[in-house]
Amino acid sequence: MSTLRDSDGLYCGPIVDAHHHLWDRALDRHPWLRGQQDPVLARSCLPDDYLRDTSGYNVVASVHIEANWDATDPLGEIAWLDSLSRPSGIAARYVGFADLADPDVEPLLESMATHGRVAGIRQIMSWHPDPDRSAVLDRHRMADANWRRGMAALGRHGLSFDLLISPWQVQDALDLLADFPDTAFALNHCGSPFDRTPDGMSDWAKGLKALARAPNLVLKISDLVAYDPNWTEASLRDVSLTCLDAFGPQRCMLASDHPVVTQHASFGQTYESFRRTFADLTDDQSLALFAGNAARFYGITGLQLGENP
Repeated sequence: MSTLRDSDGLYCGPIVDAHHHLWDRALDRHPWLRGQQDPVLARSCLPDDYLRDTSGYNVVASVHIEANWDATDPLGEIAWLDSLSRPSGIAARYVGFADLADPDVEPLLESMATHGRVAGIRQIMSWHPDPDRSAVLDRHRMADANWRRGMAALGRHGLSFDLLISPWQVQDALDLLADFPDTAFALNHCGSPFDRTPDGMSDWAKGLKALARAPNLVLKISDLVAYDPNWTEASLRDVSLTCLDAFGPQRCMLASDHPVVTQHASFGQTYESFRRTFADLTDDQSLALFAGNAARFYGITGLQLGENP
């Protein structure tokens, strides 16, 4: 019997959580968290909190994604992460923030690239027809010439880009991916299936298929419940399998989006859904999906990702 499977035949091997956040509310460095009454967002999430919530799962490494720290001081978030006491694998790599439209962004990107733990950059591009659900007001921000100059600088420094968009921006994303073929991109949160109507889900699935044709893009299957707060096991499974069908097991990576995901589902519920949904994959495919793909994309080395002894 495979040592990557438990007695029920479900994956129990190493996990690299490709997307989570740490923050300290006491520092007051996250403007979006000020005044939050939601019980998840109103409290800090530090390494001990993450370790508590992931207890029982073999999380051997993780990637911290920028958490909307004060945009005027992106290196401050990096320095704060460096100061945290934690196991070496937790937040083994960082994805920092940079405003690529800033004409002076290149020195920041150079600092990020030479840091050692910073693997990439995220600047949220997500647009929604409802302004209250949009992160950016300009649907076509990715086509902006000034922003693209920043993207070119990012490529020169060998950084990846975490891409958070909506299904209404697929064509702009395809243009971006084609114009920067040497930059590695990771599509966040399943491509954001906002519209849960049958037509909306169909359009989202078609968009994923189109995006999957870009060889420089991988997909994070993460925080499905953000767009499906009244989720069922079947609804999570449908989205996860649509993602896998579009990108395949070698171009998907699993992630929690902890602690944001815990507004609607625990870390355990998230990964139990993953374990059941992907139970039919081979051991090699499962290991890639749960750990290996994320380790490779973000450059996490020194992990023992073969079968457990």
